[in-house]
Amino acid sequence: MAKDDLLGASLWDAYSNKVTTLMNNPQHQGEIFEAEAEERGNKLIVADFGAESCGDAVRLYWEIDPKTDIIINSKFKSFGCGTAIASSDVMTELCIGKTVDEAVKITNIDVEFALRDDPDTPAVPPQKMHCSVMAYDVIKKAAGLYKGVDAESFEDEIIVCECARVSLTTLQEVIRLNDLTTIEQITDYTKAGGFCKSCIRPGGHEQRDYYLVDILADTRKEMDEEKMKAAADAGGSASFEDMTLVQQIKAIDAEIDESIRQFLVMDGGDMEVIDIKSSDEYIDVYIRYLGACNGCASSSTGTLYAIESTLKEKLSKKIRVLPI
Repeated sequence: MAKDDLLGASLWDAYSNKVTTLMNNPQHQGEIFEAEAEERGNKLIVADFGAESCGDAVRLYWEIDPKTDIIINSKFKSFGCGTAIASSDVMTELCIGKTVDEAVKITNIDVEFALRDDPDTPAVPPQKMHCSVMAYDVIKKAAGLYKGVDAESFEDEIIVCECARVSLTTLQEVIRLNDLTTIEQITDYTKAGGFCKSCIRPGGHEQRDYYLVDILADTRKEMDEEKMKAAADAGGSASFEDMTLVQQIKAIDAEIDESIRQFLVMDGGDMEVIDIKSSDEYIDVYIRYLGACNGCASSSTGTLYAIESTLKEKLSKKIRVLPI
């Protein structure tokens, strides 16, 4: 078999039998006319949606019973590829018998799943998943026209992956809860990026406002910053003995600033921590007096006692203050 024949066969096999059947013989293609709907006491809604990325377009007809909001009948016209025709046909069938509010909950995943021959085998290749995305968008458009609201009012979250209808909030939560580190893991957990792949990074089939690579990087950065802050907070509340040397020096300086330094400065002096050495029995804090405190008789008696007593009370009873 020639290479082109092999390529053609593999591409053909990527479509389900339902897709190949419906693209050639759609069951709900056609029009509903306003006079017909009015004669039956129903309201006709006609909604159009087009995908700029591929030029496909679909027109959806809903005949709605205004007393119950139930979609009594539905038809479509599709201006696009065979996959768009099959997707539109199944989307139309899923709408019939539902209320408008129920129909708005139909997603492109529902459409793609209904096109499968078996639950585990995708109905279309990933690059054609965008055809079923149009189904969700045109349904929102029709519902908005019927209810007199903007179609976007039915969407209360930022959708990153249109194919799998995965929101920004969901992605951030899944990354955090499961400590995800790769795009492959995100796809495994959420299906985002598993179809047309446009949401993974710039340069795909369609331009997106958000990409998985950026969401992953930003969320991981936030997680790392939160871990560092938690570690710092834990260090601040940990026992003095368990602190690092840097944390111990900072803790001593903070206590000196609060209780001692102002009196030293008033007399023209100051002090600084030179080193800390710990043993099983003592934590020796080596200090150096500055200014007028250096050589002052009180520096080895009253002042030293005040410093050591404060640090023992506030930080650890094991502290000894030793002037150098």
